[in-house]
Amino acid sequence: MFLKNILYHFGRYVMMLGTAISRPEKVSMYYRETMRQMNDIGIGSLFIVGLIAIFIGAVTAVQFSYQLDGTLVPVYYIGYVVRDMTIIELAPTFTCLVLAGKVGSNIASEIGGMRQKEHIDAMEIMGVNTAAYLIMPKVIAALVVIPMLVAVGAFISIIGGYLASVPTGVMADADYIKGLRSFFDPFNVTMMFIKAVVFSFILTTVSCYQGYHVRGGSIELGQASTNAVVFSDILILVADYLLAVILTS
Repeated sequence: MFLKNILYHFGRYVMMLGTAISRPEKVSMYYRETMRQMNDIGIGSLFIVGLIAIFIGAVTAVQFSYQLDGTLVPVYYIGYVVRDMTIIELAPTFTCLVLAGKVGSNIASEIGGMRQKEHIDAMEIMGVNTAAYLIMPKVIAALVVIPMLVAVGAFISIIGGYLASVPTGVMADADYIKGLRSFFDPFNVTMMFIKAVVFSFILTTVSCYQGYHVRGGSIELGQASTNAVVFSDILILVADYLLAVILTS
């Protein structure tokens, strides 16, 4: 029964995406909505992403300095670990998990409300491909803006590591900068953006699916918003593991 339910929802999810991609509306119909979504996702999420990122970097630096206490590992490794942990894992994963809660629930509520008020049915009667019109602008906006948020989050997180290490006397300014410059692999940045793009696609499409197929009243809409966050987070973590295996093998 559980497997049957998964296959049922996966089939509807694929069919929804197929409808959105195979019969796109005119570009002029997408532009304004895409710009609005980019503003909501990007500018609207910048503060929370920055706030979380600075504490992620600070905690990573503090925890690793604690682990180094009494060892022979050079102290500049703190900067090295903060940089790589932030770029490879913490910035893309934590940012998208947070955005799944903020952006994903908003998307599911917005589309679900339109479904309940029969706005979607009215647009379909007028010949509008609602899957394309409602979903594609959100997906396009997320694919453009969320990787930028991840990059900003990575930068702020490294600053957070600096603020937790240098002013507190854990290490010298030169040591932290030396750690940031040591053993740098440019592919790690590529890996960060690949993860950001994949996670962006997951959190927007899953949230759109939950809202697009909602039925019932306010209780069902609340459940759809909750499911959008829960399933997006689960799939992001699964995708994170798979991408880590594929990209580092």
